[in-house]
Amino acid sequence: MPDPFMSSPDAVSPASIPQRTLANGQKMPAIGLGTFGSDHVSAQTIAEAVYDAVHLGYRHIDCATVYGNEAEIGGAFARLFSEGLQREELWVTSKVWNNCHDDVLGSCERSLKALRLDYLNLFLVHWPFPNHHPPGCDVSVRNPNAVPYRHEDYMRTWRQMEDLVDRGLVRNIGTSNMTIPKMELLLRDARTRPVANEMELHPHFQQPQFFAWLKEHGIEPIGFSPIGSPARPERDRTPEDTAPTEDPVIRSIAEKRGVHPAVICIQWAIQRGQTPIPFSTTRRNYLANLRSAIAEPLSADEMQAIAAIDRNCRLIKGQVFLWRDNQNWEDLWDLNGEIAPE
Repeated sequence: MPDPFMSSPDAVSPASIPQRTLANGQKMPAIGLGTFGSDHVSAQTIAEAVYDAVHLGYRHIDCATVYGNEAEIGGAFARLFSEGLQREELWVTSKVWNNCHDDVLGSCERSLKALRLDYLNLFLVHWPFPNHHPPGCDVSVRNPNAVPYRHEDYMRTWRQMEDLVDRGLVRNIGTSNMTIPKMELLLRDARTRPVANEMELHPHFQQPQFFAWLKEHGIEPIGFSPIGSPARPERDRTPEDTAPTEDPVIRSIAEKRGVHPAVICIQWAIQRGQTPIPFSTTRRNYLANLRSAIAEPLSADEMQAIAAIDRNCRLIKGQVFLWRDNQNWEDLWDLNGEIAPE
């Protein structure tokens, strides 16, 4: 019987996509489709992109409660399963939002219901702070109940994450938007270790020290904003920001290979050893991103040239999660190797 998910002549066989072997031996596709676009794209549009992307060969979908589109994506999953897709073929990630650090089970159950799944492949703590903000808020907004990172509070959340694994609701748990000092404390105290950390990664923000630390500790780096997040919210934009897709090195390699610079950013990410989760609802773009996973490898010289253009340019700075007025966003990221004091 022909595979209904390979009916499109330009589809990519999922078997040809590289896989990441996690610390526990489970396999995760080395590229996923991100679904954060709720500030400028409708939930239904994103769900339709998910549906089509799976038909084109994607088997890794990155979701989150706060994106506001899990119910619509769940509808797309239901259609795909009714057409013959097996649940075991699909890797689905979701995340507990900051206002549910004390109700991780409830958050997970709501995501499962919305996504119409009976388990998640990966569930992440979205941010290490319980601080949250209203949708579409200005960068200056501060939640009056915002607090700094408190490890004892984070561990209470993590114990609930571990319980989800025990219950069989999630297969793996992980972190997001963390730092080395915070991760060191977590690994010291965790009963179930994180298998992945989701983080900003692109050619202008390569995080080489943290990247190497994660690899050394058997934790898979999942990279969001892999092309530099050109459609990120206005609150995350600052005058010093740069765009990796406009970098002369990236553009030169792309021109030589006859592809868009974004494709080179994705290919570099996969080849470097991280798992990019680019967001797009344009078929041409998300297909090109997927095809980069099976393209002719970048040469050693090209990889070295891209390594040399790191500008340490963080684009998703997280200002709305700060806990004091007149505070610098760098306090969120422990740049001096220590967790910022209260």
